Amino acid sequence: MIRIAEDWKDYEIIATGGGLKLERWGSLVLLRPDPQIIWQPRFELESYRGINAVYRRSSSGGGGWTFSKGVPDNFTVSRKGLSFSLKLMGFKHTGLFPEQAVNWDEAQRLIRGAGRDINVLNLFAYTGGASVACAAAGAKVTHVDAAKAMVERAKVNASLSGVPDGSIRYIVDDCGKFVAREQRRGRRYDAIVMDPPSYGRGASGEVWKLEDDLFAFVKECVKLLSDDPLFVLINSYTTGLQPTVIENILRLTLPGRGGDFESYELGLPTGDGIPLPCGCSGIWRNTREQI
Repeated sequence: MIRIAEDWKDYEIIATGGGLKLERWGSLVLLRPDPQIIWQPRFELESYRGINAVYRRSSSGGGGWTFSKGVPDNFTVSRKGLSFSLKLMGFKHTGLFPEQAVNWDEAQRLIRGAGRDINVLNLFAYTGGASVACAAAGAKVTHVDAAKAMVERAKVNASLSGVPDGSIRYIVDDCGKFVAREQRRGRRYDAIVMDPPSYGRGASGEVWKLEDDLFAFVKECVKLLSDDPLFVLINSYTTGLQPTVIENILRLTLPGRGGDFESYELGLPTGDGIPLPCGCSGIWRNTREQI
């Protein structure tokens, strides 16, 4: 099953093909590579009038932006009352993954329906899309990411979205080390959200590889759940990783919890009339509260 992130007015995929996607972010039009797009375009995407910037890969495996028209240092997009400050960054990123709106909506629905205070732990939290969504729904959020610049941008996004002061606790730290310390402190959370990278290297040279490390990491994370948890949500962009793998990890690390398990692809609508797949997610919900 694929879940499509809709209700974006400031974002759209105009067309896809030949390993590229043509997108509109507010008033900016970008052309970026996407490894999932192996079909041919319905027109030559680079000929589209009004492109502001193109990300091109180099033969060495890197890449960079080429600017056709003026691009501001920062630009803003909004959806359902949430606003995000973006910029063109290295490795083709803008600082937001629009397909994650599917998961933001689900997290907000569960938090609002809980009828009680909810503490959320958001790991590998990046620029705070999930943190802002959960806080806007009334949760207290602990936002953890190892990149200080991304945490600072999350603070900006929270402010732009009108999140009340004190709703989000920001932590710049290695997620594994933070989880271990929280265990020793006896801290507990009602919900856990994570969006781990496919590959990473820690400050002390530690190597993270999702296929090798995710299961053990999730086993440690679920030890932080409260006595009456609400949900656990895992997202992955790793190409080739099936949604059922994420669901299996949740089932194996949450034995005897009951509740509801679900996994799904994430996608975005396109002007071609087909969905663009954008990774996968899995969620466990405490059905004693609701589905």
